[in-house]
Amino acid sequence: MKDTALFVRTGPLLCSTNVSREPGPASSVGTVADFGVTPLRGKPAMEFTDRVITCVDCGAEFVFTVGEQVFFHDKQFKNDPKRCKQCKAKRVRGMQRVRPETRTTCSECGAETTVPFKPTQGRPVLCRSCFQKPPARPQTPPAPSAMQD
Repeated sequence: MKDTALFVRTGPLLCSTNVSREPGPASSVGTVADFGVTPLRGKPAMEFTDRVITCVDCGAEFVFTVGEQVFFHDKQFKNDPKRCKQCKAKRVRGMQRVRPETRTTCSECGAETTVPFKPTQGRPVLCRSCFQKPPARPQTPPAPSAMQD
């Protein structure tokens, strides 16, 4: 059996593990849980291990895996996750923009209506029925016929 190092990324910190290779066509490879960070230039080693965290929304425990921790470390995220994957997905789906409803009167028919924006000065505000009406076409003068001499 031979010990080899498997490098995951390059940079100031390297993730490595000792992997024993069995003779034969397939070799066994260490799992992400085996990865630790080796020191470079006398810096202390940083070990990542799976951690159990409690979700702030549902209170369930979830595992912050070594792979996720390495990803957070690479992206230089400062905080650990607070929510499990299910609660995070619900939170993302639930985020819908709330539009301000403003009560106003229609500039064309004078009816009371609500609009999904704040009207500005000098601009006409239309109710739904007036807005959906086709615009009135202005009368165009008939085309001049051929000029007569």
